[in-house]
This record gives sequence, structure tokens and C-alpha cells, in this order.
Amino acid sequence: MTKLFALLGLALAPAGYAAAQVKLPAFITDSMVLQQATNAPIWGWSTPGQTVSVSGSWSSKAVTGVAGKDGKWMVKLPTPKAGGPYEVTIKANETKTLHGILIGEVWICSGQSNMEMPVQGWGAGTPIQNSATEIADANYPSIRMFTVDKAVGFAPQEDVKGSWATCAPTTVGSFSATAYFFGRQLYQQLHVPIGLIHTSWGGTIAEAWTSAPALRGMQDFNKDLDRVDSIRHHLKAMQLQDSIHAAGWQRALADRSDYNAPSLQWATMQVPGYWESLGQPSLDGIVWFKRTVDIPATWAGKDLKLDLGPIDDRDITYFNGQPIDSTMQGFTWMAERHYRIPASLVKAGSNTLVVKVIDDGGNGGMYGKPSQLALYPADQQPGAGIALGGTWQYAVAKVKPQPAVGNSPNQPSVLYNAMIAPLVPYAIKGAIWYQGEANVGRAAQYTRLFPLMIKDWRNHWQEGNFPFYFVQIAPFGYGGDSTQAAALRDAQRRTLKLAPNTGMAVTMDIGETGNIHPADKQDVGKRLALWALNKTYRKTDGVYSGPLYSGFEVKGNEVVVSFTNTDGGLSVVGDKLKDFELQDADGSWKPAQASISGEQVTVTSPDVKAPKGVRYAFYATAQGTLFNGKGLPASSFTSEALK
Repeated sequence: MTKLFALLGLALAPAGYAAAQVKLPAFITDSMVLQQATNAPIWGWSTPGQTVSVSGSWSSKAVTGVAGKDGKWMVKLPTPKAGGPYEVTIKANETKTLHGILIGEVWICSGQSNMEMPVQGWGAGTPIQNSATEIADANYPSIRMFTVDKAVGFAPQEDVKGSWATCAPTTVGSFSATAYFFGRQLYQQLHVPIGLIHTSWGGTIAEAWTSAPALRGMQDFNKDLDRVDSIRHHLKAMQLQDSIHAAGWQRALADRSDYNAPSLQWATMQVPGYWESLGQPSLDGIVWFKRTVDIPATWAGKDLKLDLGPIDDRDITYFNGQPIDSTMQGFTWMAERHYRIPASLVKAGSNTLVVKVIDDGGNGGMYGKPSQLALYPADQQPGAGIALGGTWQYAVAKVKPQPAVGNSPNQPSVLYNAMIAPLVPYAIKGAIWYQGEANVGRAAQYTRLFPLMIKDWRNHWQEGNFPFYFVQIAPFGYGGDSTQAAALRDAQRRTLKLAPNTGMAVTMDIGETGNIHPADKQDVGKRLALWALNKTYRKTDGVYSGPLYSGFEVKGNEVVVSFTNTDGGLSVVGDKLKDFELQDADGSWKPAQASISGEQVTVTSPDVKAPKGVRYAFYATAQGTLFNGKGLPASSFTSEALK
């Protein structure tokens, strides 16, 4: 019994107690980059009361600290100017030596999917331009990359999962493209080691990346924060319930034969299309699709090709009861399916085609165009085959259980808790950010939320108003939205005045209106780096931003618009300026003509006699025509208050 209680006590003790060993955060390890010329916090866990000594091989001096009651200790290690590699030695009741340490510039790189998107892209539907060449050329041993594993936390966590990698063709492909191109530009200009800590999650909202105390002061998210608090207080019981449900879900994913189960209730559905609009409006889960295909005798015993278009999210496809291919791993919901059916499975007459579609969340189904679904001989073209669009049988095999814990990343504070808080107070130079798409539709709120998030991070890091540079979301259709995305862009633009020491990379000219993940991440990274090089590193010999709206003046029936960052003067791309509008006295917006007058733009409209406002490129897919003389695009804007 005594041994049992001893083991129980060890299991319940903080990590620092375990075997009295020195434990370090995942990012304080071999190959890390420490911020140059600063007092870099180094911390970990050991025996409570234990004296810990930390030294760097660049100096004979050590700094010491004492582990607290929870076993946690922290010291601040003075770092030299950029250089390395060095060693860092930590001595307590054991000695740990960290090797290959570089001293240089460290940046946090965060946001949603456009920050997450890797150098290798996400398949043919979401590429990074020139990715193969970029990967092959990525020989930069002085650039080190750390990717934080995705996680949700209902209270601030103490550590993350991840590891440092040296930038090379074998490592860069899976790393954030925006972060890499930003870091590469810094390295090529500064010639010092660069550390990039990438922590992002696709499709996430800004409030998830903001701490609960900061959000409480905003009042908008208190109900959701109360739910997060409730989960934290009942976490263990809820996690047990979720583990039982998750086991059932995994069994359903692995089951290869349950489309023959007598309990299934079969109905019909027109394919292609999202099932949310075809009779299953709220379904996340597993659905079997089945149809009989009559194969001509001339095809028997021949390899066939099967095209199914894109499937949201994943699938396993069967022919005559045998699995032929699947997309169970990776980011596949936009990828077209092109499968080969081996000749041994092909017979004349009736054949059965079955597709197991797994929808993890959001829309689900075989949703492409009818022309994308076909079965045909491998040596022929789709037009010579059997069209597969039309009526299919379907049966719901498993509804995905909704977790009691609510592991969705789109809850206020949960990503801050799990993916930002553990990094604090690791010494950094600044942060870059690419997010906003998930907050489209809430622009007025974003004007308060985004500056609050920036201030929140700075308050936690206690390094003053460190540089925070962000990407303005690119033009994209957003399901027919006319102005909501443009309003979000304007909320981002206004943050430049609401939060000090910030900068915005404008992407009006490099977006893809039909793809929310533009392929040109090179220019995104470069434009972020232009801000850093100019404002942070004081290399003021180059332009760093396109024109930014600064105000307007009404002169009769004309409006004269002023801009900052007109380096080299204003210029137009194309035959004339487009996308300017004037606001009439009744608040309506009317198309207008615009012309450049030096470093200003004069705007008029025959339909507006007494203008009260002006806006530019204020639609979701507007790409703009106004640039400065150095070739950087102007941000869209509106003079009207955001709603």
C-alpha cells in the first residue's frame, strides 16, 4: 500500500518532480536560435529548491536561479551579437548541454491557413508557385525553423510539441511558406542567423489566439469564455467520455465492409453536390455512396480510370468490394480524385462502385462538376467512358460524435493557451501574422479585437511594443460576398493607427479571386520583410509599403484623396484607375471616375453632387489598379465607419 501511494504521488506531481531530472521546453533544445544582444529567458523544471546554473560557451559567466515549489526555474542569459554555433550548459542535479545553438534574430510566425500553407503546397489545387525549385534551393543552414504542433488548451499550457529543423531541401517543404520566404529575405539582407517559430492553424479566428483575461475586458466573448472555463473544471470526466466516442469513430473509419450491413438505410442523392444542400443539412460523419455500373464486354479484363472530382474531406473507394485507392491522410478536400482500377477487378456486365466519404466538419460530399465524374478505359479519354454524375444510392454509416470537451480551435483563448502561452517569454524580435479570413463578416469587431490581440501578446512577453507585421487578406469571392471581406481588409488597415509599431503587407495584386490560398507566397514574405528591414532594422534605403489612405477633402463635387507611402509618386496599372466610388448624401455608393494628381487622387461622379465619402476597391474580389512608383499596390479603403 505504501508503494501504491508513492507511485500515485509521483504520477500526480508536476513534471519537474519526475526522477528529479532537468526538463526543458521543446523549443529550448539543440539547434535553437536565441535572440542576439539581449537577456534571453531560459527556463525549465527540476527539483523544488534546486539551484540551477546556465551558461553559454560564448562567455565564462553563468547565471543562476532556484526552482520554485512547482519545480519551475528561470534565468536570463545575456547573449552576444549574432554568431555561432555555440553550446548552452544547464547544471542542476544533472548537467545538460545543448549543441548547435545560433545567436541571431527570432520571429514568431502565426495565423491561419495562409500562414500554415507549406512551401510544398497542398497538392495540385493549392500550389506554391515554383515550389520544386524553391525547395531544391533552400540551403540555408543559418535559418532554423520550429513548427508548433496544433493543440487546444482550456487553460494556459507550459509546453508545446515540436522541434527545431535546419533549413534544407529535406526540411523546408513542410514548413510555412510565408514564414520561410520572410526569413529568407531577412537572412539575405542581414546576414545573421534567423529563427522562425511557426505556430498557426488553418481556418481559425483571432479571438482563439487571444488570452481570456484580455478578451474578458472586451465583453464580446464572455458566454463562450464561460463555456471554456466550464470545460476546464470538468475536463477529466469529459475527456473520458470523448475517448469512448473517439474509439467508436476510429472503428467506423477502419471498417471496410459495413456498406453491406443490414442496418443501413439506403436512399438516393444526386451526385455531385454537398450533401448539406441535398437532404443532410447538418451531417458530419461517414456516408457510403454506391452505384451499379454496367461495363461493356470490350472493357472486361482491362485497366480502367476512375475520376470522381473533389471530395470533402476524405474517401476510400472500392470496386467490386475491393479497395482501389484512398485519400485518408493530408489536406485533400479540394483535390480531384483520379484512381486506377486494376484489370483483375473489371468484369463485363454489372459492377459495383462504392465510395466511403468521411466528412470531418463543415461541408461534405462528392461536390465537383458532373463532367469530373467518369469511368473509362485507361488508354482512352474521359469522354469515351461512362458518365457517373446523377443518381447514387447513399447511406449514413456513422455520425461523427461531437466532442464534449469541444476540441474545436475556434473557441476564444484556446489557441493562445496551447500554442502561444507556452512560448512566452522566449526572447523574440517580433511577430508576423497572416489571418483574417475566418473573421470576415465581423469587421467592426475586428477593429477592436485585432489591436487587443497585439497588445495582449506584447503584455505577456514584456518586451515592449515589439514589431508586429501582418498580411492584409487577399481578394477572394467568399461565396458571393460583396463588401464584408473588403471591410475586414479595412479593419486591418485601421489597426496600423490603433496599434503602434505595426506594419501591413498589402496583397491586392497577388491574390487569386477563386482560391483563398494564393500561390504567390514569395511576395507575401518579401513584403513583410520590407516592413521589418525598414522599420525594425533601419534599412531605410528602400520602399516598404504601397499607398495607404490618409484622408480626403471635398472640393465642390470632387473629392481629393490623400495617401502616405507614395514613393516615386502614384501610378496606375492598366489603362485607367478603377474601383473608386463616392458616397452620396443619402449614404448610397455610386461608381466614380478617378485620376492621379501628383500624390493625390481626384474622384468625381456625375451621379453624386455633394459627396460625403469615398472608397476604393471595396468589394471582395476587387484587385485594384492604384500603385506607388515603386510597384507596390495601394490598400483598399473606405472613409465610412465600419459596421
